[in-house]
Amino acid sequence: MQRISHRHSSSTRERILLRGLRRVARLEDMGRRSSARFTTARLAIFALGLVGSIIPHKMGWTTSGNLTLAFSVVLFLTVAWYHNRLEDRLHRLRRWRNIKQTHLARIHLNWPDIPLHPVTVPEGHGYAKDLDLAGPHSLLHLIDTTISSQGRQRLTSWLLEQPSPTVAWRTRQALIRELTPFALLRDRLILEAQAVEDADIDGRRLLAVLQKRVDDSGLIPMLITETALTVTTAALLLADLLYGLGNYWMLSFGLYAFLFLSVRSRSEEIFDHAQSLHLQLERLSAVLGYLERRTYRLTPHLAQLCRPLLQQHTRPSRSLRQAASVMNRLSVRAHPLVHYLINALGPWDLYHTYRLQQLQDRITTIAPGWFELLAELDAAASLATFAHLHPDYRWPDLVEPRARGQDGGDVPMLDAEGLAHPLIPSAVRVANQIRFTGRGRIYLVTGSNMSGKSTFLRTIGINTCLAQAGGPVCATSFNWSPVRIGSCIRVDDSLDGGLSFFYAEVKRLKRILDDTRNEQAPPVLWLIDEVFKGTNNRERLIGGRALITALAGGNGFGLVTTHDLELSELERRLPTVTNVHFQETVAQGALHFDYRLKPGPCPTTNALRIMALEGLPVESPDPSS
Repeated sequence: MQRISHRHSSSTRERILLRGLRRVARLEDMGRRSSARFTTARLAIFALGLVGSIIPHKMGWTTSGNLTLAFSVVLFLTVAWYHNRLEDRLHRLRRWRNIKQTHLARIHLNWPDIPLHPVTVPEGHGYAKDLDLAGPHSLLHLIDTTISSQGRQRLTSWLLEQPSPTVAWRTRQALIRELTPFALLRDRLILEAQAVEDADIDGRRLLAVLQKRVDDSGLIPMLITETALTVTTAALLLADLLYGLGNYWMLSFGLYAFLFLSVRSRSEEIFDHAQSLHLQLERLSAVLGYLERRTYRLTPHLAQLCRPLLQQHTRPSRSLRQAASVMNRLSVRAHPLVHYLINALGPWDLYHTYRLQQLQDRITTIAPGWFELLAELDAAASLATFAHLHPDYRWPDLVEPRARGQDGGDVPMLDAEGLAHPLIPSAVRVANQIRFTGRGRIYLVTGSNMSGKSTFLRTIGINTCLAQAGGPVCATSFNWSPVRIGSCIRVDDSLDGGLSFFYAEVKRLKRILDDTRNEQAPPVLWLIDEVFKGTNNRERLIGGRALITALAGGNGFGLVTTHDLELSELERRLPTVTNVHFQETVAQGALHFDYRLKPGPCPTTNALRIMALEGLPVESPDPSS
C-alpha cells in the first residue's frame, strides 16, 4: 500500500511534448512571416503587372505590353501556388500542434481540453455507469483518440463486452503494445484524417453510398447519344461561324437539352450524398495511403493487419481518390448556374455517373475489409496512445485457469499491487493492493463515510476493464484470469420504469447473483457498494447476510462494502470472507483520510463527527474513542 506519483515518467513525456510544441511554435512563426512576404509579393506583382502592361499600351508598344502582362500573370500564378502550399503546411502544422496539446491535456486530466465524443451505452449495461466508462470525465473521454465512427464503436465494445476470447485478446494486446512506441505513426493517422475537417470517418455511411447504384438502364446508350449530339452541336456552330451555314446547331442542342432534362433525376440521390462524402473519401484515402507507404519491418503485427491493403492489385487510396474526385465533380450540382453551364458543354452528369459506377464495381467488394482494418487499428491506436502517455502503467498478465480436474486447475484469480485509479490526478491518488484466489473469495469492506470505499471498488473495476480491453493498467503489477464484471455502485430510481431506488438495487443484485450461478462462463468479479442501502437497518442486515452467504458459494469473487459492522461477524462463519476497512483520523477538529486499505473491520465511524463539524445539533463523539 503506497501513495504513488507518476511525476517522473509523466514529466518525461511532458518535456518531450513541450519541446515539440516549442519547435512547432517556431516553425509557425517562420511560416507566418513567410506568408506575409508572399502576400506582399503577390500584391506587388499584381500592381507592377498592371502598370507595366497599361503604360506600354498607352505608348503604342502593344507587343511589350502583352509580354509584360503575360509574364506578370505567370509569375503571379507561380507565387500564388507556392503561397497556397505554404498555407496548407501551416494548416497542417496547427493541426499537429492541437494533437500535441491534447496529449498534454490527457496527461494532466485537463478535461475541458480533451475532446468528448458521444458514445452509446446499451440501456441497463451492468457496469459502464458504475465504473465511469463513458460520458464526461470518463475512461473513454480520456483514451478515445479514434478518427472513425467504427473505430470508436470497436474501442467501446472492447470495454463494454467483456471478457473477450483469450486468443483474440492476446492478438489485440500484441498489436497495442507494438503500436505504443510509434507515436509518430499514430499522430500522423490523426493528422491525415483531420487535415480537412474534424468529423469522424463514417465507414458505414460511406459503404452504403458506394453500394447504392444509380439506375443504369440505358445509361451507356444515353451517354453515347448525348456525346454525339454535343459533337454535332459544336461542329454545326463552328460551321455557322466560319461559313454562315445557319442556326442548325440549335436543333441538335435543343434535342441534347431535352435528353439532359429527361434523365437528370437519375443522379439525384448520388448528388445528395456527393456534397459531403467526397471530403470523407479524401480523408479515408489519405489515411490508407499513409499506411500503404509505410515499411512494416519493425511492426509484424501491424503488417499482418494491413496486409490486405498491400496485396491488392489496385491500391485502395488510388481508388478512393478517384471516387472522391468523381463525387466532387458531381457536387457541382449545388451551384445551379455553373451546373447548367457545364452540362451545356457536354454530358457532365452522365459521364461522371458512369465513372462512379465503374469505381463502385471495383470498390464495394473489398471496401468492407478496409473499414474493418481501420476500426481495429483505430481502437488499438487509442489504447497505445494511452500507454505511451503513461509509461509507468504496467501491462497486465493474463493467467488462464486450467481445466477442472487438473492439478491446480480452475482457480480464478486477480492479484494487483500498487493499484490506483487512472481518472484521479497522479499527485493525489493513493495505491492499494488486492488479491483474490479461488471462487467465493469476498472482501467485506467497512469504513467511514468518504474514506474511499466506493473509489476502491471503481479502481478495481476500471483497471480490470482496461486489462481485458488489452490496455495497460494503473498499477505496479496486475495478474488476473478472465472475469465477467458485475457491479452495483450507482443505483438510481426510475420514474419511467416505475422502479424505486430499493427495487432497482434488488434487481441489480439479483442479476449479479444469477450470473454467479452460471458455472460454464468465466467467474464474476462483483463490486457491490453499500449493500441494501435502500432499506432499514434490520432488513438490510438480514438481506446482507443472505446475499454474502449466497455469493460465497457462487462462481466468482469480489468486494462488498457496508456500514453495518455487524456483518463483519461473517468472517468467523464463512472461511472465504475477509474483513478489511478504510479509516479516518481526526486532527485539529477536522477529518483526514489516508485512503489506505487495512485488515480487519473498521473500529470507528464518522457520521456524527461530520454532522457536528457542519454545525448540526448533534453531540460529537470523543475523537479519541
